[in-house]
Amino acid sequence: MTPIRRALTTLTALIASVPLLAAPAAADAGPPPSSMASLGDSITRGFNACGWYVDCTSRSFSTGDDAGVNSHYLRIRAVNPAIGGRNHNAARTGAKSADLPGQASTAVSQGVGYVTILMGANDACTGSESSMTPVATYRANIDAALSRIRSGLPGARVALISIPDIQRLWAVGKDSGTARTAWSLFGICQSMLANPTSTAQADVDRRARVRQRVVDYNRQLAEACAAYGSNCDFDDNAVFSYPFTLNQLSGWDYFHPNTSGQQVLANVSYAAGFRW
Repeated sequence: MTPIRRALTTLTALIASVPLLAAPAAADAGPPPSSMASLGDSITRGFNACGWYVDCTSRSFSTGDDAGVNSHYLRIRAVNPAIGGRNHNAARTGAKSADLPGQASTAVSQGVGYVTILMGANDACTGSESSMTPVATYRANIDAALSRIRSGLPGARVALISIPDIQRLWAVGKDSGTARTAWSLFGICQSMLANPTSTAQADVDRRARVRQRVVDYNRQLAEACAAYGSNCDFDDNAVFSYPFTLNQLSGWDYFHPNTSGQQVLANVSYAAGFRW
């Protein structure tokens, strides 16, 4: 055997001896559920997606039944008609993470097989930066809610959805006079949206810190979901990373997703989680 062939043979043997790295395991969806519940805040309630400052649960990305949105519920119903009519929306407009354990208890009482959770925008979107929920408190609230679900619904699948990037909200709306007026008039998310046209360093730094708080919340969601086990799936920041546009927001408050925004949210979150 020539030296070159001997070297190639040795290299081939070495490569063959290296164990292959397994691809990351996908969350085990199991059979499609026959009931589901959505937990969260005004986004999950479909607030402002069909009327002036009202909840529009039919257009919720999670449990809504509007064909234009094509929610998680409708996608599951297409493969398991038994879920029909068993789509419970336990979210509440204005809710923060402190309200999540109570919502989880509601889902447990409904005996559902699938739960979506999108919670945290109101923990960061507050009247001022100083009133944002501390990260440790947010995590404790998430853990408490997941503990109730685990004990009450041990077989249920739980989809944890990342909080949208609220600095993106500022970026797409800051040059719109209508959006700025709505933000100011209704006092929307002033921790991020106060002084929206300011380029002063203090405002630039404030926006960065608020965004970082959302990043930190999402990290806690990922860690909490990993600790929960295979029945939980985190969207790996798919919703946080989605570059939503101004025309996907309500034209009344330029904050909540409109019907188009709810549709996108359904598409992105479903594709990143359990799929049946």
